[in-house]
Amino acid sequence: PPLCQKTLSLSIMFGVYEEVRRHLRDNGFNSYTAKALGGLASGTTEAILMPFERVQTLLADARYHEEFRNTFHAFKALRSYGYGEYYRGLVPILLRNGPSNVGFFIIRDEIQCRVPKHENEVVRTITEFICGAMIGVVLSSLFFPLNVLKVAMQSKVGGPYENPFKVLLQVYRERGGKIRYIYHGVHSNCTRAFLSWGVMNTAYEHIKAIIY
Repeated sequence: PPLCQKTLSLSIMFGVYEEVRRHLRDNGFNSYTAKALGGLASGTTEAILMPFERVQTLLADARYHEEFRNTFHAFKALRSYGYGEYYRGLVPILLRNGPSNVGFFIIRDEIQCRVPKHENEVVRTITEFICGAMIGVVLSSLFFPLNVLKVAMQSKVGGPYENPFKVLLQVYRERGGKIRYIYHGVHSNCTRAFLSWGVMNTAYEHIKAIIY
């Protein structure tokens, strides 16, 4: 699931963003509005891939190692609960994807406007990597509580669909009633974000230069 979800997600993220942003810009919207709406559109569209993220959460949960043999088995098992079960935890994903995409594209463009352009391709690539990596660390830390909420909601199979705010309050209490405990695991998350967003931004810049 991670490979399928990430590959398709990045294609949607950058493809939808560029198409929406360019369309809005060509129709008279100012650049920031076009970028913000493009980011929201791409983040919302990414939610169609949520079933991959749902299955990934279950397969990573030790409680389900005996229940789900592999990805295909997990998809088949969830189907018996109805299609809605694939989208359990949709709210935190929507709250995370849209705003984080907006933040990524706007901050990225602001940094690029202020960073000197380098003719040397190696230096330019390193700069693009660092730019994407630092933005990824900031955004992944900022939206980390939504990831915690998503995992808490998606680690259950069947039963009623829970209110996200009640689930977050429950997690808050289970983790000792302190906000900093909500961020348990954020360091490994930042490390992963540093590498993945750095590579993602570098690849995007190279592909965009070829296509556009």
